[in-house]
Amino acid sequence: MRRERSNLTMKAIFSQPLLFLFKRLLNPAHKILHRFMCFFSLLLLLQSAAACAQWFSDERAIMGTLVRVELWQQDAKKANTAIESVMTEMERINQLMSPLIASSELAKINSQAAQGAVVISPELFELITKAQDVAELSTGAFDISFASIGQYYDYRAGKQPEQASIDQLLDRINYQQIVLNKKHSSIRFLRQGMAIDLGGIAKGHAVDRGIALLARQGISNALVSAGGDTRLLGDKRGRPWLVAIKDPRHDDKQAVLIPLADVAISTSGDYERFFIDGDKRVHHIIQPSSGRSAAGVQSVSIIGPDSTTTDALSTAVFVLGVEKGLNLINSLAGIDAIIIDAKRKMHYSNDLRPPRR
Repeated sequence: MRRERSNLTMKAIFSQPLLFLFKRLLNPAHKILHRFMCFFSLLLLLQSAAACAQWFSDERAIMGTLVRVELWQQDAKKANTAIESVMTEMERINQLMSPLIASSELAKINSQAAQGAVVISPELFELITKAQDVAELSTGAFDISFASIGQYYDYRAGKQPEQASIDQLLDRINYQQIVLNKKHSSIRFLRQGMAIDLGGIAKGHAVDRGIALLARQGISNALVSAGGDTRLLGDKRGRPWLVAIKDPRHDDKQAVLIPLADVAISTSGDYERFFIDGDKRVHHIIQPSSGRSAAGVQSVSIIGPDSTTTDALSTAVFVLGVEKGLNLINSLAGIDAIIIDAKRKMHYSNDLRPPRR
């Protein structure tokens, strides 16, 4: 765990002659000065305690991405405990929701839900319900059943399914064929060959859980991020956090730097997992209607109150494209968007546009 020193550092404020004078004055005959010096000493102790506080941070590979936690704390042991609690929670959610872990609840769903209802944990049921709500809101642009075809892409190996295979499976991408039973906390699929993946919402959920853990431990200034999902607790000690939106075509450059506080921001980009096939970029954000990588946009960043929402909406808007995506965001209170289209032009939702003169 790295420690980043605060700018608050104590400086020597007494010269030797002044110190000698104050010592001479500290006797019973000088009660007023004595009281003043007691108060002044207490003030120095409080300043000294503040000076010991600092930023603590750590980052680890979890959920297939880099998880980072940064927080302000006076006590190193408490800081370490808080950070470790977030990392442990992230791994717990990974074990619960990864489609690649055979023992996960999500893997159980994918192997059994087409045969009948599968009872799942309240946490997973609630998150899938949230995913279905975003699917309805975006008229299917966000659809966790994209995995029915998405599971056959291998971005590391540069492989994608043949068009004949996509045509055969395309009707399995349909969120309306996922049946949730709230009473029994169960899920089932109406078609054989269906699969779901929570990659467009699970990391946001994990970030929210991490921030909630820190808040319960008395942390008031913190950042938790997982890949493209970041949530901020408070500000950065009187200043806003500066959150960068990456240039989709240059790893070492930023498209924009945004001052934020006490808010969430999620970015979905075609540069996260991809390979080049001829003149086409094959990436992981699947268009549900085609089973192919969504085109027309390079990245979408959504700003909102929580990471679960911004995570799902960034995928939905990427699939919808600039015009439909902005129409959706402009209809939602407290949600903003920044879109970089395929021609590298930047678009903003209404509330982020500068006022006309």
